[in-house]
Formats: sequence, C-alpha cells, structure tokens
Amino acid sequence: MDDTSSQNNEKSQEMTPEKRKTGWGTGKKIGFLIIVLAIVIFVAAVLTVSVVVTNTSPGDALPFTTMYGTSFPEGQTIQIGNTQISAISYQNTVTTDVNGNSQQLEYGQIQNISEQHARITTLGGIPIMDTNFQIDLTYKGALDNRAYFDIAIHTGSQVPETLMRLLLPASIDARPI
Repeated sequence: MDDTSSQNNEKSQEMTPEKRKTGWGTGKKIGFLIIVLAIVIFVAAVLTVSVVVTNTSPGDALPFTTMYGTSFPEGQTIQIGNTQISAISYQNTVTTDVNGNSQQLEYGQIQNISEQHARITTLGGIPIMDTNFQIDLTYKGALDNRAYFDIAIHTGSQVPETLMRLLLPASIDARPI
C-alpha cells in the first residue's frame, strides 16, 4: 500500500504544477469579470448622460464662468437648455429672438439670458451634478450667413468641460476661448 500511495502522491504533485501553468485560476477569472463589468458600466454611464433644465429664481451666486466663441446659423432656432434662440444679422447689428422676446444688438453689445437650473444625470436618473447657470451673449459680427457671439456661461459650481458641452448644441460650433 505504501507504494501505491507514494505513486498517487507523485502523480498529484506532477499534475499540480502543470495546472498552474496552463489554466486560468478562479482568482484570474473573477478579476477579469470585474474588469469587464466595470468597463460595461462605465460605457453605459457615459452613453446615458442627460441634462434636464428648469427655470429657477435668479439671485444665486454664479462664481464660475466658461467662455465660448460660437456662430449661430442665421434665422435658425437654437436651443440651449430651455432657451430658444435665433439670430438674424444686418450690417453691424443682429436681431435676436430669445424665447419670443426680440432684441437688437450692436457689435459688442451683451444680451443676458435668464438664470436656469441644470440637473445632470446618468443611468436613468443617478444624479451627477446640480447647478444654476446664466448665459450672456456678446455680439461679434456676421460672416457667411452666420451670426458670431461670445457666450459666457456663469455657473454656481465648477462644471467639467465634457458636461458643459451637453448644454451646447453642435450647430453653434462652440469653441472655448
């Protein structure tokens, strides 16, 4: 019996190092699955980011400002948050229509748009950030059927650039300045 048991021990010892070299251990499998799951959750979170904008009472402190150079297509309505904006330029002036209120601006003149509240969420409602914001448009002239503005976005808290871009439609070609 001693010979048989010693032979069994030798065989098990021979197999054990071989399994360790060629197989995926349970720990490696679990680690791999955790990494894959984390990547899937991250991608889902990025793809489901949304912004809900509501009106708010003005008066909160808005200490952070982000500036963009933009161009609005003439006569087309653009939506920033809950605000509908259109612009038609003529020589050195532009007529803006902001939520049905028309105003004529000369080169360099500023138009303030009322304060609003933005709630940024992901994965169907998990809040990322809440902040109030206000937009100031500064008319910079017209060229090639587009009205150019500098936009100052004042916020109550520091908003990362990627989240700020969610407020700005691609059609205005916003570029940080």
